Amino acid sequence: MPASILEEVGHLLEAASKRDTVTRLFCPSCGSVHVAQVLGDNGGISYVCTACGHSWS
Repeated sequence: MPASILEEVGHLLEAASKRDTVTRLFCPSCGSVHVAQVLGDNGGISYVCTACGHSWS
């Protein structure tokens, strides 16, 4: 356990900054960032836009 609240906040800020570097997916059809990752029929990874319904892999 951290010795102080400042150490704990430091760990949280570090984790948040790492999350911000994640590549964001955009729908190639409408440009929306509302994209879900799903398993494809053959076990591969596919994506579906929850805004317009477009799907791709």
